[in-house]
Amino acid sequence: MKYLLRFLSLLGFQPIKSKSRLETKTHNYTNLVCGKDYVLEKSEDTQKSQMTATGKNVNSGDCIIITGADGNSYKYQVEEIDYYSNPPDMWMALLKQVEL
Repeated sequence: MKYLLRFLSLLGFQPIKSKSRLETKTHNYTNLVCGKDYVLEKSEDTQKSQMTATGKNVNSGDCIIITGADGNSYKYQVEEIDYYSNPPDMWMALLKQVEL
């Protein structure tokens, strides 16, 4: 394998390095309505929830801020996320509540 890489580099090909995601994003969903714009289901473990919503570029490690039924803001970290194929911006994620 290393000989192949060396040969390709002599021909001018350079390997593409995958971007490591050092920065996480925070997505603000406080202006959206639970049950209308997204669905949030709490698990028996009160720190974990499952959320289905739409939005692009939400990834594992990112944070989501929502407004609870009590009017307070809550912050969750995305532990796992899967995007639907149709519509492509719809996703389902496993969330863990973290401090705001």
